[in-house]
Amino acid sequence: MSKSKWQQPEYMLMIVAAAWSASFAVWMALLNNFVIDVAQFTGREIGILQSLREVPGFLTFTVIFILLIIAEQRLMMISLLVFGIGVSITGIFPSEYGLYFTTVLMSIGFHYGEALKDSLTMQLVSKERTPIAFGRQISAQAFAALGAYGLIFLGTKLLGIDYAAIYALGGGVTIFVTLVAWMYYPQFKATVPQSKKIILRKRYWLFYALTFLAGARRQIFVVFAGFMMVEKFGYDVATITLLYLVNHAFNIFIAPKIGRLVAHWGERKALVFEYSGLVLIFVSYAFVENATLAAGLYILDHLFFAFAIGIKSYFQKIADPKDIAATAGVSFTINHIAAVFIPVLFGFLWLISPASVFLAGAGLALMSLVASLNIPRNPEEGNEILIGPRFDNAGNGVKVGT
Repeated sequence: MSKSKWQQPEYMLMIVAAAWSASFAVWMALLNNFVIDVAQFTGREIGILQSLREVPGFLTFTVIFILLIIAEQRLMMISLLVFGIGVSITGIFPSEYGLYFTTVLMSIGFHYGEALKDSLTMQLVSKERTPIAFGRQISAQAFAALGAYGLIFLGTKLLGIDYAAIYALGGGVTIFVTLVAWMYYPQFKATVPQSKKIILRKRYWLFYALTFLAGARRQIFVVFAGFMMVEKFGYDVATITLLYLVNHAFNIFIAPKIGRLVAHWGERKALVFEYSGLVLIFVSYAFVENATLAAGLYILDHLFFAFAIGIKSYFQKIADPKDIAATAGVSFTINHIAAVFIPVLFGFLWLISPASVFLAGAGLALMSLVASLNIPRNPEEGNEILIGPRFDNAGNGVKVGT
């Protein structure tokens, strides 16, 4: 491909997505074994750590204030550098409070960077191509994570590399790639100037509801599904990493197809399919007793989550174009409201009944299913929902048909 084609926004966003994915793959793959083997964490400490990790996500709405002084694309790059630094120093602080500190630092960069990547995708990519662009980003993330997991598997199984060295290498990847991307790509300009204030519009209420439920449900998967593999089924670092390898190998090929499927099916059908599958998966988590079957559920779970790009493309279609940057930060905050307290509360519930944690996840998936049925087949400004209150941009009630 020519250099000019590679210097398009879609390619920049794919490379940025791959950069943070490589480092996050290292952080996630080692986390449960690192905190259990080195820091002697129990369900209480892992719950606290995961809740602290989500606090910066809850505060992502503050990104709009920083955009008053720093351009959006540049701030995305700075955020990824902070993220890379946080991952790279994780292994140097193998204590409870040391891990809390590095996790929060990493999380600040991660959540700001992710919100800004989503915002720039919706601003710089056409509505018809947005699900495809998000699908390709997931594929790029999977490819980068696959490489990271492969190196972890070889490093821990064959070379005996310690946690600190792997964390340093993992974080260094994001730092290096981000610096190269910063120098290589021009500053892209969105066609519509963005609002530089916090925006909460009543007519986006269904998008907010779907975002909140997705954040609550995803926390149960991120925090407790992997923890179950280690605590209940005794998976070691190499086995967990191999599971992640299989996950991401599937996503490299399937995520772009899911993106095209969302574009073809529409957001309503895609999300109904996702949530129907997730209800069954979470119920199965609650009662699974076979390690191989649990791994199969984990892989299916991961694949179904790719359909969540439908929430983003649904918002792009109903949104006032100038609201995208401000709402991207606000939506991350909404996504993380439940994430701040669910890991801690469910960490204590886990000590009593792990099955109850996953049954609660099934309940959240069922609520998401009901909410997704309210998405019109062709959502757009003025046609945001099928049933319920309708509003204009000023928050005034609108009658159906007006």
